[in-house]
Amino acid sequence: MHRVRTTAPTTTRAWRAIALLVVALLFVALLGACARSPAPVRFHADGSPRTLAEWGVLQSDGTRLRLAGGVLPYDLNTPLFSDYAHKLRTVWMPAGTAAQYRADDSFAFPVGTIISKTFYYPRAGGAAAANAVLKADATPDERIGDGLDLTRVRMIETRLLVRREGGWAALAYVWNDAQTEAVLSRAGASLPLQLVAQDGGGTDFTYQVPDQNQCAGCHASNNTTRAIAPIGAKARHLHRDYAYANGSAPQLQRWQQVGYLTGAPAAAATPRNADWRDGARASLDARARAYLDINCGHCHNARGPADTSGLLLDSSVVSTRQLGICKPPVAAGQGTGDHTFDIVPGQPAQSILVYRMRSLDPGAMMPELGRDLIHEEGVALVSEWIGAQNGRCDSET
Repeated sequence: MHRVRTTAPTTTRAWRAIALLVVALLFVALLGACARSPAPVRFHADGSPRTLAEWGVLQSDGTRLRLAGGVLPYDLNTPLFSDYAHKLRTVWMPAGTAAQYRADDSFAFPVGTIISKTFYYPRAGGAAAANAVLKADATPDERIGDGLDLTRVRMIETRLLVRREGGWAALAYVWNDAQTEAVLSRAGASLPLQLVAQDGGGTDFTYQVPDQNQCAGCHASNNTTRAIAPIGAKARHLHRDYAYANGSAPQLQRWQQVGYLTGAPAAAATPRNADWRDGARASLDARARAYLDINCGHCHNARGPADTSGLLLDSSVVSTRQLGICKPPVAAGQGTGDHTFDIVPGQPAQSILVYRMRSLDPGAMMPELGRDLIHEEGVALVSEWIGAQNGRCDSET
């Protein structure tokens, strides 16, 4: 009896100590999890927050860029060329809301939607100059989960498209050297960089962060309304797989699973643009048309700012004349390079389209905004496509 009375309190105290230890460990783990979790997204119905962090979409500690809960990364089949920059695209919508599917136009996004696009380059490394960045394709080692490994990349800017009651607002934020904060840049910015090729050769250029008027100039793809709208958020650009942190999956299917998209048809009935690089699975025509669609079609379409040119380059065009084949320009001048037709079948060097893609003259270059370099690979693709065209223009000499 004596042993029973002395052992029971000791056992009780031991169990209490174990319980307290377990609670303490759980509390520490909870604190750690909270410290690692990105802050929630904060939609601002008006105004222009000074820092990107005030939106809560992305979070950086200088070594890792994380996505907030509910922020979904995505990519395009063929992206817009931006001086060889890589891009991390994301979308977020308020709980209980979803975008409505549209077959040809940008999806109808609900008020509160935040679309982000972060521009960055792989670091050149080695003995390269401090402003040197690498000309290279995106690789998996740039990623940490669905975010970015900032020890491997140099971030430049993050652009937001924010859907408010009165329409879309465009905001650009420029990252600091420590890659811990991005600050609003209403007037844009000019950043001197050096693009280093795989062979070690470097090209100096100036990366241009657009001002608010330039953002509106590209995204106002309807020349009548002049309303800003997303360019890439269309079914044909988004219909592809994406390598999410938890495995690859069809993007539009994932958007539906998380409640971000309604009204989408079956995959077989959804339009899909080609990957401009994928010569193994897509024809030359499909790849060139996809390239022209995303890089030129937002202006050169039947409703766009370049509608009076008569040159229409979006994916819906079937008329060879509207595509520029044997079509003379509406106005002569430096933009023609003294060439007679937009496209001369079989002769890319005699085609205005290729001349303007190769030009860096502000009065002739196309696209007019968003580049300080020639996209050599894009020019080569379009030149090959023109070279494969048959026929002869009436006044061709």
